[in-house]
Amino acid sequence: MLSFVLFVVVVLLVGGALFLVASLVLGRGETRPPADPDRSPVELPVDRAVTAADVRALRMTVTARGYRMAEVDWLLDQLARTLDERDAVIAGLRAEIGARSTQETPPEPGAALPERGVDRDA
Repeated sequence: MLSFVLFVVVVLLVGGALFLVASLVLGRGETRPPADPDRSPVELPVDRAVTAADVRALRMTVTARGYRMAEVDWLLDQLARTLDERDAVIAGLRAEIGARSTQETPPEPGAALPERGVDRDA
């Protein structure tokens, strides 16, 4: 009976030592440090409008548990901001077209069209 207990204790000690050595050598399995929440390697164009091809070309870092959450959150925030800006521009242009269409009357047939870009009040 004593030899069986001694055997179990030795097996547990050897197993624990192997686990400790393996965890120190191999680490947690992460090869990169955690992502900075304010910055991401995923970039969208800032000098022009974002296109569908830009979104399709995006590639995010894959980790052991999936994609890096900070990169995905950053990307979704950037896309939402870009869509908000685009919607605001579209709404402004539609309002301008609506205001022009209510102010202007159609020209008489055969009348000369006014020149665009000329300030008549000056």
